Amino acid sequence: MIAAKRILVSLLVIFCASEMAYSQTQKKPNILFIFTDDHASHAIGAYGSKINKTPHMDRLAREGMLFRNCFCTNSICGPSRAVILTGKHSHLNGFYDNDSRFDGAQPTFPKMLQSAGYQTAMIGKWHLVSDPTGFDKWTVLPGQGLYYNPNFKTPKGNIKVEGYVTEIITNMAIDWLDKERDASKPFLLMCQHKAPHREWAPGPNQIGLYRDHDIPEPDSLFDDWSGLAPGAKQQEMTIERHLTDTDLKFKAPGNLTPAQKALWDKYYEPENEAFNKAKPTGKELVRWKYQRYLKDYLRCVAGVDESVGRVLKYLDDKGLAENTIVVYSSDQGFYLGDKGWFDKRWMYDYSLKMPLIVRWPGKVKPGSENTDLVQNLDFAPTFLQAAGAQVPTGMQGASLVGALEGKTPADWRKSIYYHYYEYPAVHMVPRHYGVRTATHKLIHYYQRDEWELFDLVKDPTEKRSVFADPAYREVRAQLAEELVRLRKFYKVEGAWEPGMAKDAAR
Repeated sequence: MIAAKRILVSLLVIFCASEMAYSQTQKKPNILFIFTDDHASHAIGAYGSKINKTPHMDRLAREGMLFRNCFCTNSICGPSRAVILTGKHSHLNGFYDNDSRFDGAQPTFPKMLQSAGYQTAMIGKWHLVSDPTGFDKWTVLPGQGLYYNPNFKTPKGNIKVEGYVTEIITNMAIDWLDKERDASKPFLLMCQHKAPHREWAPGPNQIGLYRDHDIPEPDSLFDDWSGLAPGAKQQEMTIERHLTDTDLKFKAPGNLTPAQKALWDKYYEPENEAFNKAKPTGKELVRWKYQRYLKDYLRCVAGVDESVGRVLKYLDDKGLAENTIVVYSSDQGFYLGDKGWFDKRWMYDYSLKMPLIVRWPGKVKPGSENTDLVQNLDFAPTFLQAAGAQVPTGMQGASLVGALEGKTPADWRKSIYYHYYEYPAVHMVPRHYGVRTATHKLIHYYQRDEWELFDLVKDPTEKRSVFADPAYREVRAQLAEELVRLRKFYKVEGAWEPGMAKDAAR
C-alpha cells in the first residue's frame, strides 16, 4: 500500500513537472510575420478601402489589433527590411537605398530569437543582396524576383519553381510548418511576398478579377502639384507618362510557359485590341492607364489575401492559432493614382504609412485599434519582448507589446523621424528628411533647400504646403526644433539646426 502511494506521488510529481515545462514553453509564442511589398493601407478592406476587398486580412483585424498610424523610416523596399531586422534607422544599419548591401554580421532580431530557443525561417522576398543570416531555413528570391516561374536562392544553391510566386511562397511556408520545423520549439516564420510590387503581374486565380467594372478614381488623379515644393514636379512616377508597356501589359513576361501565355493572352489581348481601336488621348488615356494599373495591382493583392487565408487555415487546422502571433504588414505605402502617381519614396502619408495588423490570442483584444505613432523601427523590439528575450539597448525602436495589450506607455513618442536617400535614381524623388506629429508634418528637401509644412488636420491628403504662411510661424518653429531633437536622439551624423542647404552627412 505504501509502495503504491509512493508510485502515485511520483507519477503526480512527474505529471506536474511536465505540465509546468509545457506551460513554460507555451509562454513563448510562435511568430508568423506575413510581409508584402508596396501594399498600401488604402487597398485593405479593414482600413476602409473603397476599391477592393480583403476578407482574410480583414479577419485578422477582427481578431486582433489594427494600427492606424504605422509609418516607415525610409519608404523604399530594401531599407525598410533592414530597419525591421535591426530595429535601427538606415544611417546606423548601413542600408540607405536599393544600391546598398546588408551587413549580415550585425545583430538582428532573428539571431536573438535563435538564442532564445526559437527555430527561424525566411521564405520569399529578401531584397538585401547579401545572403540571409539568423535563419535555420531560408529560401529567397534573388533581387526583385519574378512573378512567374521564379528562381530562388538557398544555402545549397539556386532552384527554379514553376508556377506563380505568391502561391509558391505560400506552399513553401506551409511545407516548412508542416514537415520541416521542430515542433518542440517555438518558431519565427517570415513569409515575405513579392506582390504587389511592380510590374503587378496577377496570378492565374486572380487574372480575371475586376473585368466587369471600373475602379473608382482618386480625387487627385489629375493633380498638378501646385501646392507642393517645386521638386514634386520633377519626379518620374506619373500614371500619365511613366508607366511602361510591360506595366500596362502590352508586353507579356518573357518567361511564361505556353499554358501561362495562353491564359495571359486570353485576358489581355482583347483589351489591348480595344485600346488600339479606341486610341484614347488626354485625360481619357490617363484614365485607361489608371484602370489597367489598378486592376492588376489589386489582383496581386487578392492573391496575397488568398495566401493569408491559407496560412490562417493551416494554423487553425493544426491547433497552432492560439499560441501564434500573426503579423501582417508591408514595407511601405504606395500611390494608387493618388496625386497622379504610382510608387512610393515621398514622406507624404500615402507612401509613409504602412499597414500593420496583429493578432495575438489572449493578449490583444479582438477588433481593437491603435492610433499611436509607431514605426517599422518598433517591430524587432516587439518580437523580442513577446518572446521573452532581452531587447538590446542599441535598438532605436520601442516595443509595441504594451500597446497591443491596450497599455501604451505614458511616455510614448509624439513624433516620428523619416529620411529618404535614393537620389539621383529611378523616379527622381529628391533626398529629404522630416518630422511628423499627429497633426503636422515638416519636410526638408536638403539638396534643394526646399521646405514643406502640412496641417494634417485641415489638409489630410497634403495638397498644399503652408510653410510660407505667417499663421504657421509658431508651428514651423516648434517642428524645426523637434526635427533637430530627433536627429540628435537617433544619432544622425551632423544633427544641426534646420536651414542649411546641404546634408553634410551625405
